[in-house]
Amino acid sequence: MLSTSYQIEHLMNNESIDLYWHAFMATLPLDSPYHYKPYVARRFGDTPEQAEKLGQLIMKGVKTGTCSALWEWEAEGNTIPKPGMITIVLNRKQMPVCVIENIEVFVCRFNAIDEEFAQAEGEGDLSLAYWREAHMRHFSRTLPKIGKDFREDMPLVCERFKVIYK
Repeated sequence: MLSTSYQIEHLMNNESIDLYWHAFMATLPLDSPYHYKPYVARRFGDTPEQAEKLGQLIMKGVKTGTCSALWEWEAEGNTIPKPGMITIVLNRKQMPVCVIENIEVFVCRFNAIDEEFAQAEGEGDLSLAYWREAHMRHFSRTLPKIGKDFREDMPLVCERFKVIYK
């Protein structure tokens, strides 16, 4: 689950993030394409507690997918992520825990999410029923901030990613 509007943290001047990125770069050969890729740093979830929990699940490789409401992207005028996007995952204190790379991005209706994607989200008991309940609560809490209400047929931006550094 992402925070409202994906809340990409524009913290590129944060020293701990810079140091973490440079530590990652130091592990790579000089001709690695990662040296030329831009990155973002962000927390997952819409509370510090969720950021901590979800960051740990990502770092452990349990959480390999996430979703957000397309409406949030549109409300902020942001373009949705693309495969190859690099993200430094932050914990509750805005400290880096790992680096991930998007391997797939697609738009899907809430009511069309399947068991496989629910499992990739890595939360709760990994069931589709848990995923639906948790995400219904999340979107019911966050969407009113942009003048929208949760709907079963709402479009979601779904991302699959892999940890590339920790």
